[in-house]
Amino acid sequence: MDYNLYHPPVKRSVTINGHQSSISLEPFFWEMLKNAALRNNMAVNALVAMIDAQRIKSPTPPGLASALRIWLVANI
Repeated sequence: MDYNLYHPPVKRSVTINGHQSSISLEPFFWEMLKNAALRNNMAVNALVAMIDAQRIKSPTPPGLASALRIWLVANI
């Protein structure tokens, strides 16, 4: 691990279906997201878009950052 596990969230830009969006996640979750994208042979933006589409279908959709964290933990 080359980052501080308890580092505060870091804001990064992603493109979801052609639209720019900023997401704040802790470096630990950014690393998990990158690894999940690699495992699924997807770009990070494509994985975020997939998770976003699933999130929107929820009866009570959480914010995107929360949805990403939940998806990552559920798919370890």
